[in-house]
Amino acid sequence: MTQQVFSADASGDSPSTHRSPWSLLPIGLAAVIGVMSTVAAAQVTVKVEDFQKTESPWDMAFLPDGTMFFTEKCKGLSVRLPSGKTTALLGVGGSTGYAKVKDDLFCDGQAGVQGVAVDPQFASNRFVYLYSSSKGANRTYGGYNNIVMRIKLDASMSSVSDIVEIINDIGYKPAKSNHPFGGPGAHNGGRLRFNPGDGFLYVTTGDNHNGEGPQSPTQIRGKVLRVDRDGKAAAGNNPPAGFDKRIFAYGFRNPQGISFRPGTNEPFISENGPWHSDEVTKLVNGGNGGWDPRDNRNGRPACPDNYCGYSPNQMGAMPPAERSAFMSMTDVRAYPDAMKPAWNNNGLSQGMCGSVFLTGKQWKEWEGRLAVGYAGIGIHGTPTGNRIDILDISKDGSTATRQELSWPTFAGRFRHLSMGPDNALYVADEASGMIYRVTPN
Repeated sequence: MTQQVFSADASGDSPSTHRSPWSLLPIGLAAVIGVMSTVAAAQVTVKVEDFQKTESPWDMAFLPDGTMFFTEKCKGLSVRLPSGKTTALLGVGGSTGYAKVKDDLFCDGQAGVQGVAVDPQFASNRFVYLYSSSKGANRTYGGYNNIVMRIKLDASMSSVSDIVEIINDIGYKPAKSNHPFGGPGAHNGGRLRFNPGDGFLYVTTGDNHNGEGPQSPTQIRGKVLRVDRDGKAAAGNNPPAGFDKRIFAYGFRNPQGISFRPGTNEPFISENGPWHSDEVTKLVNGGNGGWDPRDNRNGRPACPDNYCGYSPNQMGAMPPAERSAFMSMTDVRAYPDAMKPAWNNNGLSQGMCGSVFLTGKQWKEWEGRLAVGYAGIGIHGTPTGNRIDILDISKDGSTATRQELSWPTFAGRFRHLSMGPDNALYVADEASGMIYRVTPN
């Protein structure tokens, strides 16, 4: 593994859109990251090593022995053994080098092969779960859907069998619309995680640039599902009357991270905002996230393609606070009981993606805090993110304070963060095509 040079922005501010001199340093040098807290001047250092070369990495999931399953958005699912040997298991249509190819799987824009999760009883049932975009005559959104598959691994970890679609009605955006980033395949959510407390599978789904979806009782868009290993509604789900019983919480834009707080196993999601207000939110069973991008509702007029998610002024420059007043991520005026975020990225949108709670004594004061990655979006004067935040979330989940761990390479897009069984933090950087292993010094 190659160790890399990283340094934090000592000011504690987000990196600017200009390339840092640090980003010109070659890969392969020893490094220390200094982290300046936004609350106090505490300093933490970490070591970063190259771990697995990939192409557009999207998710990682681990077995107790260190075996890592990982997804590449436009390629498929692979596994890395503790020895370092990598096997390509399940590929999208047209791919080569995979033990099995599933022709209905594909990628387009933001869509493709996304989340992966390991069954808590993998040792006996050999099940792994995969979220992907799928096309075919049996798909309900213009010939497309997002789906969740249950896959069985053989004993040698070299092939898959018994592929079962346990959820096949998740929304998909089939055609271009008149919005920023308006191509097909937008806003898929796509993270899968088992809650170690209740043993159920949680599935995050995006709004697909669809105004009706997040507040719809039946469309699986802008929702977090809680299901068993067959895709059936978990016992105890408590959505409003008339809602699909698989729904654990609803009213979201594009949640790309979900993690469970150690000790309590409370679920927290991370989702990216529309030019403003990336949010981290503690989920409540049956709760409403307050995202409602329908037009001609809640004081808003008609919006392009019936979706107010980027309104007003779509692609034009505008203060984030003014955008938020028009189209709130958590609309407490329309939904006073909406789940309020613990953190909203100081009102900015910088492409918040995956998140995970840090575990292990070696993380010292960071143990039990939430690490959140950003894809680095910067526009209309918003600083580019390209960083990892460490959030100290209050006991009740209503507030958070932040330490900012700046990643200096301008091109970084931190798609997901995951904890390994060694209590190291694994970071998928979509831009560099690398999964990094991060450990505290």
